[in-house]
Amino acid sequence: MKTNTFKNKFLNNVYIEHRLAKYTWFGVGGNAEILFVPEEEICIEKFLKEKPADCKVFTIGAGSNLLVRDNGINGITLITKKLNQISIDADGIITANCGAIDAEVARFAREHNRTGLEFLIGIPGTIGGGIKMNSGAFGSEFKDVLIDVKAINHNGEYKIFSKKDLKMEYRKIGLEAKWIFLSARFKTSFGKHEFIKEKMKKIIQSRKESQPLGIKTGGSTFKNPFGNKAWQLIDQAGCRGLKNGDAMISEKHCNFIINLKKASAQQIEELGQKVRQKVFENSGIKLNWEIEIVGKK
Repeated sequence: MKTNTFKNKFLNNVYIEHRLAKYTWFGVGGNAEILFVPEEEICIEKFLKEKPADCKVFTIGAGSNLLVRDNGINGITLITKKLNQISIDADGIITANCGAIDAEVARFAREHNRTGLEFLIGIPGTIGGGIKMNSGAFGSEFKDVLIDVKAINHNGEYKIFSKKDLKMEYRKIGLEAKWIFLSARFKTSFGKHEFIKEKMKKIIQSRKESQPLGIKTGGSTFKNPFGNKAWQLIDQAGCRGLKNGDAMISEKHCNFIINLKKASAQQIEELGQKVRQKVFENSGIKLNWEIEIVGKK
């Protein structure tokens, strides 16, 4: 790939062989062959039309539910963090760019006395990542509030997808990976400011009491199997506090893996696989990763 072509045309937004660790919550990960950090939507369109047709694109939002392997990512890694605008129309429909932080969207809704999005205060990550995973917390998920999403494919072509088009299910959607989310519209209803504020306060307090915060982690590690809680299965398999180098299963909430200090991505992935094996041996249930693992082994 002729990386200088990109570097010269998108001078302030493209980085070659750039380390990705600082863009993930785990604080691990190798280099991006090409890192692209656009400042506005039109910049993405231009870039995608310039890239070679066979060049893969991987998108990162907040890097919360993500493990980038130590050998990095081939092709283009697109980081959306600068695309973070939020707005509201006369009907109370909130539009948020893909790089907007979920919690900021929740706060924006609160300040405009709109209810329905309070649960976003408890989801680490961005709007784009939340749609991609149909993220949820505290009894609500993205499919409950999403109207539609504007997307662009790897050839620079736009399309609007309705909630129905996305085929949203538990922690997944049925959309091809070639589509990159740009912005989304959410339905809300009028609510009293104090009621919304109190609901969000309870969610924040619940997270503080039950989840490890302020440390290097990747959010919920495994999906809840039907009829079961992943953390209970992990606990029952004797994995609470289990370590692999500097990677450890949280003592506070054992569906979280923690990077204690200088864990490698390989150590984190190995620990997760060990937990999956122990849970299967103990319960006969196979845990599926909720964290997305990407990059070269």
